Amino acid sequence: MAITLTERAAAEALRVMKEQNLTDAMVRVGVLGGGCSGFQYRFQFDNNYDPEKDHLYEQHGLKLVVDKKSELFLDGLTIDFYEGLDRRGFTFNNPNAVRTCGCGSSFQV
Repeated sequence: MAITLTERAAAEALRVMKEQNLTDAMVRVGVLGGGCSGFQYRFQFDNNYDPEKDHLYEQHGLKLVVDKKSELFLDGLTIDFYEGLDRRGFTFNNPNAVRTCGCGSSFQV
């Protein structure tokens, strides 16, 4: 699998989906142009899945959708969830990134 979702990240996504009553939603992960380093991560809830354009995975009870073009930049990506005194949110550890911004939401390959 190209992308790994930790149990902690899946649990948080499932918690939010339940809280917002998104019973049939999936998590869509992708790459968009922009950000201070060139590319930025897309992480959102989505109900759309196109088998010709997307790959569908299931990890820890959560459906994860990745468009095939983004998967080229995300091979080996690990998505985790961090909760500490300094910040709270999903984190992206991408071995393909040669440079990232300070906030961790954009990268360069």
